Formats: sequence, structure tokens, C-alpha cells
Amino acid sequence: MKLQIRHLGTRDYSDCLSAMQRFTRSRDPTQDDEIWLLQHPPVFTLGKASRAHHLLDPGDIPVIASERGGQISYHGPGQLIAYVLLNLARRKLMVRQLVSLLEQSCIDLLKSWGIDSQRRSQAPGVYLAAGSGSDEALSGRIENSIKIAALGLKVSRSCSYHGLALNVAMDLSPFSRIDPCGYPGLAVTDMKSCLGYAPDFGQVQAQLAASITASLQAHDRERTTPYEQQP
Repeated sequence: MKLQIRHLGTRDYSDCLSAMQRFTRSRDPTQDDEIWLLQHPPVFTLGKASRAHHLLDPGDIPVIASERGGQISYHGPGQLIAYVLLNLARRKLMVRQLVSLLEQSCIDLLKSWGIDSQRRSQAPGVYLAAGSGSDEALSGRIENSIKIAALGLKVSRSCSYHGLALNVAMDLSPFSRIDPCGYPGLAVTDMKSCLGYAPDFGQVQAQLAASITASLQAHDRERTTPYEQQP
């Protein structure tokens, strides 16, 4: 199943949102799926579950309502966005499976840089691992976590858009102007803070595209492999 990877540079959030909506609204069942890789100028975005009191002090940063899942988030330079425009019905891919696939793609990428991370059972996204107590990390209070990647999706006509935002090397201060993802005091970090230096953005971008592609290909193989009974 073909997948087009598009490198879009830096794009205005509103323009990109309109483009995703047009693409999803007009696509036909045979059209290739696409992944858009890009950055946004500074912007706060409100998911469907957002509450006004989680926007503390936007200052001069624009605030834009979005129909994606989740709550309030921040996007800005140095954050890698991967928008996944997929025909979920054709891939026989459930939304929960896609969330897990995107999280694991990010976890695998971070591991290659020596950054241990994990998902949380009740809070989509990727968080720094809390140490050896992985069970505690998965079930503990989200407010005690440190988030490095956010995730929000929209599904229309059995097709997904929006996607994953990985903090690579960015100004993290705007996150203090919101309750990130609706959690007061939630700490947010980036790869630069974890590594002590800024990784090459183009390299991280290529790795994320490869990781998501490999995960989708693995899913496609699993669903088309006949079940083999044990002797």
C-alpha cells in the first residue's frame, strides 16, 4: 500500500489545517495515503476537549480552535509535526491502533538517540520513562510525568488527519502559558534538553518518517498474513 512522504518546511497552522480538511474531504478510495512533515510558527491549538481555564496567558501567540482530539497544546519552531492522512478503513486500522502505532514509532526513534520513553495508558502521547518501575510509570499520576511528544487525531469518512508533535529543539517557555494537554503543572521537555545538544532536525525528521512507515508496513503484513494453526 503506497504512502507518500511530503516535507513541507514551515507552514502556518490555519493554512495547514484547511489543506488537511480539503485533502480528506476530496480524496477517493484509491488515493495514496500521505504523511506531512513540517513545523509551525508559534501557535496554541485547542482540541475538542479543551477548556478555557487551561489557557493561562497566551500573550501575543495566536490561539486557534481545532477539531482534533485532545485538549490545549503548543506548536512552534523546533517541534517536528507528522500529520498522518490515512485511509483507516482500507488499512483495517482502528483509531486506537493508530494511536499506539504513532506512539511506538516515536518511542523507537527516541531510543535510537538514547532517550528512554514510554506511553501512558490514560493520556495519549510520549513521556520520559520514570525508571525501572515501568508499571508505576504507566499507571501513576500524569502530573508527575515529563512529556516529550503530543498526539491528537481527527477521523472523517474513515480517514485520519492531524497526528504527532515531537519536541526536538525548541523554546519550551510557551508551555508555561497553558496547562499542557489539560494537566496543570505537566512538565514538557525536548530532545535537546535530554541530550544536552540539539540533534540535527533533518535527521530526526527522516527517522520519524521511516519509523512510522515501518510500523504501518508491519501492520499491513500482520493483517494479510494467514493464520497458521499450530501442529
